[in-house]
Amino acid sequence: MKIATWNVNSLRQRLEHLLKWSDEFQPDIILLQETKVVDEQFPRMELEDKGFNLALTGQKTFNGVAILSKFPMEDIVTTLAGDETDEQKRYIEALITTPNGKVARVVSVYVPNGQAPDSDKFQYKMNFYDRLNAHTQTLLADDVPLIIGGDYNVAPLPIDVLEPQKMDGMICYHPAERAKLRELEYLGLTDAFRMHHPHKEHAFSWWDYRAAAFQRNDGYRIDHLYLSGDAADACTHSGIDSTPRSWTKPSDHTPVWCELDL
Repeated sequence: MKIATWNVNSLRQRLEHLLKWSDEFQPDIILLQETKVVDEQFPRMELEDKGFNLALTGQKTFNGVAILSKFPMEDIVTTLAGDETDEQKRYIEALITTPNGKVARVVSVYVPNGQAPDSDKFQYKMNFYDRLNAHTQTLLADDVPLIIGGDYNVAPLPIDVLEPQKMDGMICYHPAERAKLRELEYLGLTDAFRMHHPHKEHAFSWWDYRAAAFQRNDGYRIDHLYLSGDAADACTHSGIDSTPRSWTKPSDHTPVWCELDL
């Protein structure tokens, strides 16, 4: 089973890219973030024609997450527990059943950027991580393989940014953010990319549009696929496909993927 996560930064603007990449890479499941489209305007027909079942929750202009799956989905949840007042569309999960009858739970999450360490949005990011970590602990108790993919807006390690000393304390590489992400890992999750590439430096998933950042490979690895123990045991390959970032009018993120032998 091939599963990928991709912050497409506006699905309707990047639909042709998504369809092209899907045809070439042939993923079974795609976890999308920043779809930026209300459910009524989601391009269902184009994606269903590719054989995908859809689970989605979106809003106009901002946020929005979705799961595209070649397998049937049920038990779909579109809100993250812990704050009933939160109306931002940043979380979706579903239970999938593979053709051989194996069941797994997949999650697409778009963690807030946080804007600046001294802002209210940063505190919202910290609270979001607390909610995500608490809910993940609940999911892990189900004893079902769990894959949580998305844009976490945190680079975990010094090798996940170009200049760690310069970036330390800045957004997406702040010690408080990295600590929250470690809390998630300490629940028993494995970073699929680092599982197969433990020492690979400067393998990024996001590059700023400005200052030729992609051409200089000045980016962050902030998009991750985290696997529960049984999912990690089944993970045979993983990687980052930077090709779509080189296309015309790309997303500033690129797909991160792994293969599971369930």
